[in-house]
Formats: sequence, C-alpha cells, structure tokens
Amino acid sequence: MIRSLRVGIVMALVVLGASATPVAQPGPKRGFVQPRAEAHAALELRFDAALEADLLRDWMQHLASRPHHVGSPFGKEVADFVAARFTEWGYDTAIEEFQVLFPTPRLRRLELVAPTRFTASLAEPPLEEDATSGQQDEQLPSYNAYSIDGNVSGQLVYVNYGVPADYDALERLGIDVRGKIVIARYGGSWRGIKPKVAAEQGAIGCLIYSDPRDDGYGRGDVYPTGPYRMGRGIQRGSVADMPLFPGDPLTPNVGATADAERLDRADAPTLTTIPVLPLSYADARPLLEALGGPLAPLAWRGGLPITYHIGPGPAVVELELAFNWDLAPAYDVIATLEGSERPDQLVIRGNHHDAWVNGARDPISGLVALMAEARAIGELARSGWRPKRTLVFAAWDAEEPGLLGSTEWAELHADRLRAQAVAYINTDGNSRGFLGMSGSHTLERFINEIARDVIDPQTDVSVSERLAARRQVAGNPRFQTNGDHPIGALGSGSDYTPFLQHLGIASLNLGYSGESGGGSYHSIFDSFDHYIRFGDPTFEYGITLAQTTGRVLLRLTDADVLPFEFESFSETVTRYVDEIVTMTDEMREETERTTRLIDDGRYVLAADPTTTYVPPTTQDPVPHLNFAPLRNALTRLEASARAYGDALSPDAVAKLSVADQRALDQILIRTERVLTREEGLPGRPWFTHQIYAPGFYTGYGVKTIPGVREAIEQRDWPLATTQIALAADTLALFAAEVDRATGILTGSR
Repeated sequence: MIRSLRVGIVMALVVLGASATPVAQPGPKRGFVQPRAEAHAALELRFDAALEADLLRDWMQHLASRPHHVGSPFGKEVADFVAARFTEWGYDTAIEEFQVLFPTPRLRRLELVAPTRFTASLAEPPLEEDATSGQQDEQLPSYNAYSIDGNVSGQLVYVNYGVPADYDALERLGIDVRGKIVIARYGGSWRGIKPKVAAEQGAIGCLIYSDPRDDGYGRGDVYPTGPYRMGRGIQRGSVADMPLFPGDPLTPNVGATADAERLDRADAPTLTTIPVLPLSYADARPLLEALGGPLAPLAWRGGLPITYHIGPGPAVVELELAFNWDLAPAYDVIATLEGSERPDQLVIRGNHHDAWVNGARDPISGLVALMAEARAIGELARSGWRPKRTLVFAAWDAEEPGLLGSTEWAELHADRLRAQAVAYINTDGNSRGFLGMSGSHTLERFINEIARDVIDPQTDVSVSERLAARRQVAGNPRFQTNGDHPIGALGSGSDYTPFLQHLGIASLNLGYSGESGGGSYHSIFDSFDHYIRFGDPTFEYGITLAQTTGRVLLRLTDADVLPFEFESFSETVTRYVDEIVTMTDEMREETERTTRLIDDGRYVLAADPTTTYVPPTTQDPVPHLNFAPLRNALTRLEASARAYGDALSPDAVAKLSVADQRALDQILIRTERVLTREEGLPGRPWFTHQIYAPGFYTGYGVKTIPGVREAIEQRDWPLATTQIALAADTLALFAAEVDRATGILTGSR
C-alpha cells in the first residue's frame, strides 16, 4: 500500500496506514538564535505535513514511463514536466539549454573467431514482468559513451578488474597485453579507468562485463525473481576520463552554449584511445571459457561456472564499433525562490533527470524526493514564509554521460557561484535502508544534527541511531569525539563534482540504501516495476529523504548564521595526514623488504619452476619526507577550530548586528573556497580542491589531500615535497579565515 505521510504539529500520521509514526524530538538548531529555533522547528513540521508518498509514486510512474537519455524526445518532455511543476509551486523557473557532445552507437559487433566461433548478442531481453523493458525503439543499446570508433582483432586477455595492480600481477606472470584485447569485470574502480589503464599498457581494445559474483546470482536471486542482474543484463555507462575533467569533452572550463568555442574531437583529452564495449555475463562466458594460459589467481575468479584462465588466447576476438558523434541538447531545469534578507546567498539543491534508459532508481527516485521538497517549500512560501537566503532547485540533464548538465551550468555561472553560493546539496537516487552521508566536513556536525531529528520509517528510531546500530554490528563503530557519525569524503560520480572540486562550494551528497539489492543499474530493468518490487515499494524512504534534505535546505536558507563548524574538519584532515604518513612508512618498509628478497633470490626460489614467473625489480628507497609543514599547519588549524567552537553560541550570534551576521556568513562561505588553488592538482588543473578529489586511477573513489597522496603513490618524491608545502599553505589560509570568523563572534577583529 502506498502511504501518504501527513505530519501534524506533534506527531506524524500515516494516512493510508492505520498507525501513528513518532516524530523525532527536535534538537538544537545550529546557527539559530532563540526564539527563532523554536519557530523553525514548527516550520519543519509544517514542511513534513506537505509530503505525500502517493505523489512520489505518481511522478515516478510518469517520469520513468519511457526512456529519456540526453537528447531524446522524452528527455525534453521530462524537463518540461518538471519545469511546469516548479512554476506551479511558485518558483521562478527557467530551462537552460547546452549543446554537448553525446555519441550514440550506429555499429556494434563482437565475435569470438577462434578457437570456436560465437557472436555476442549485445542485447537485453524484454520481460513480461517488466512493462517498459520492451520499448526497444526508444532504448539506447548497450554501449560505453565516449569510446572511440574502432575495428580491431586480437588475442583476448583476462585482466580481473583492470586496475594498475592487476597489470602488475600480469607482469609477474610474464603476460604482456600489447596488441591484444582485454576483458575486465566491472568493479574495483570506476569503469572509465579500465580502458584508460588498458591503453597505457598497450592494449588495442577493452571489454567490460558484469560478473555474477559482483553483480548477479552470486549476490542473490536475479530479476525478475529478485533484484540482482540477470544473465543478459548489461551495464551501460560513460568511459570518459573524468579524473581529468568532467562535463562536455569539447568545452573544458567554459559552458557548452551554442556559440562556445569547441575543441576538435581529435584533440579532446577525455575520450578513450581504444574502443570499449560492455557485456552481459551471458555474452562474456563463451569468451572466458575459450581462454587458455595460466589459471587466474584465486582473487580474480568470479562466479561463472567455469575455470578462469588469463590467456592470452587461444581466444581471438574481433571488436568493431562506430558512433554518431553528434551534439545533443541538454536541458537543465533551474527553479529559484528568492531570499527575503540575503538574496545574494544561494543554497543549491540538485538531482539529475536524464537516464541511460527508463531510470526509475537512477535518477528518478532522487528527483521525486527533490520535487516533494520543492512542492512543500512552495506551500510554505504561499502561506507567507520566505527564506532568508535564495533557494535554487536544479534538475540536471546529461549527468549520465559525465556530469555534463551540472558542469556546463557551473562553468557558465562560475563567477556568480564563487561569489554567492553557500552550499550545494546533491542526491542521485534513493532506496530502502540506511542514510548515506558524504561531503564537506565543515557540514559534518550539521548533517549529524539533522540525522538525529529524522525518524527511520521501519524502526521508529532516528536514522542516526539506526545507522549507528548497523556500524556497531558490523564491527566498525567509528565515531567522532562528540558522538557524530564521520561522513565520507567525496570523489566523483555525481553532480556535486563541479561545485565542490572545481569551485570550492561546500557540498553534501545524501541518500538511503542498503536493503534493496542491486542489479538494475544502467540497464533496461531500471524500471518502475523493478523499483516498486525491490527499491522502495511504499515510497516511505522517498519521504524520509525529502525530510532529510528538506531540513538541510530549510536550515541553510533560514539560519541566522550559516551552520558551518571546523573541529570535525580539523580532526578529519589530521586523520588524512596520519594515513599518508603511515602509508609512506609502510611503503619504505615494504620497499626495503622486497629489495632484500630480490637480492637474496627468494622470489625465484618461492616460485613454481614449471610456470612462468618474472620476479619484481628493485625500486629506489623511499626517503624520509618532511611532513613538519603539514603538522604545523594542523596544529594551528586545531587551535583555530577550537576557538571558533568555543566562541560560537546562540547568545553570541544574537549579540551580532545584522551586518555582522552577514559578514560572518561571507567568511564562512569563503572557508571552502580557500581550500582550492587556481593552478589545480598536478596534471589536472580543472580539479582545484586540495582536500578532496577523485583518484587519477580510481575515478569515482576519493583521494584525500590528493596532491600529496598521489605524488607519494607515484613515488615522485620532489613533487611530494612541493605538494606538502602547498597543502600546508592551504590549511594555513583556511585557519586564517576561521580566525577572522572567531574575531567577529568575540568582537576582537
């Protein structure tokens, strides 16, 4: 039964259910003075009362009724539908159009030509149990966007997840992939890393398949019986080199408007240099079965009922791909509710609307929560309330090919955003389970405060308490010294990237998951039918997400001063530095150990003499790097953060004039900005943030203090020394801003 959640002033009633759901007792409101904190608590209950689960269901059923990839006819209809709702709810709404490079396939062919013959189907079958799975005329076929055209033939080599460490293992086995086609399984890194590393190793083509151990019957019952990926299910996705920069490959650093200056496609650095194609595990099995050569290491063996070999050969495959390299229109829906007192301060809330196919879970489950928030806040505005700060809702297009809609919009409006943006709040899908929280650690205590105020619909405890129970049972009860959950750091993979890592805007990425299984991701089965069976059947977690992100928006837009704090940030960055120091020490010890074993011939003696084995070569010793500048900067940061925390109180804020409150806000906004450097990270200047970035060889996965960490991982000791100094300088600038904020609170500026 779909339930409409109506929250009264003191309790929440499940309208179509027969029971009452308790409401969390509101705790302190960071950034508010009394009695405004009490009034705001009542406002949040009025917001809750306007959330209706049946609306989320209706919106999803419509928005996921047809495929709506970027440039598709229904994609424009989705944008128009969302824009019409925003306008109906009282927002100043516009659709901003960009022209972006979006290749679509015109030829896909994969054949095993030796030692047997097999032609891959490269297709997903419609199912009677899934009403939209048969919409083949509108569906994008399975492919990897931004693969180059190509017609290649060669021996096949299995490379596990296709990350650098896997090629190190192949080298130990004497296996060279130059001139060959590799097959990697999804997982271990973002998909775009696999062709990137394969090309660096000399491969001429790359296949990526979903192994049932990772994404199929090894996890549970497959669709339609269960949620997991069926044998012919295929994961589409972009393979652009997003760790260089996201967005339109032809317009780095500028918005992709119709008249924007564009690179020639041959000069676009984020396109692959070899052809790439995704496979189902049904199509992958005959290829893997045809491999000979050494047995795959135990950790490389997946869930197929075969013996996993590496090759090369005797399997030989032919791969032919050709694409339509067209510009496509991307439609960003932007809805604005102007602030009453500080309209020049922008709180931005985003979720994309495009999908690889129907996209019920990714992204519509997150989008309908955003729409519920916008509707409820619109009702508050019609009743006479107005936010202090300006609220911007964004429904992004073209996220799936590589964060194009959000990146182009952020690049086009970069100057305004740098000057005015307070924070960016992102979602990218939602399901049943536990709250996931990642983002800027200056917002860690703030989002934990909200997590204690939102009730989990299945257990009637706060979502914070339920998450704590899960972590404790799993043996990972790590909390901050104040009892907060540590939030994750953001790498890449969704629309927060241009805001946080390019422009230095404090960001959060939120969503519920963990109890719905997987298997529909980027396939034709990411459908309404799949979602209402296995995702969030009652849409109660859609309501819970709206309650969570809605509170974030209401408090950020309405607080007397912004709810940033710095002790969690200080503790977190100290932990990152400790990790880097420990990593360096362990590298030194391992290098010394490996050198001794090589010199003593132990690797050769330990190897099976009947198999090929190439012992490792010695590496230069790891020097003792001078981390003192970072340690000194952390000492200052800790003192600055503590002083601000000691100075901040509702009474201190209440004593400030309106002008001082605004001045304090501007400093707090600037704290995230000073964590960026204009020159960016080594080798990829688009990423300017010095604390968070996607890893060069992880893609989605984050690298913290990336300039230092990756220089050490790459054993570039002069660069590491330079980056240590730059990171220390960045933290010193951050501490200076915190000190300025403290000065306003204490009157000592």
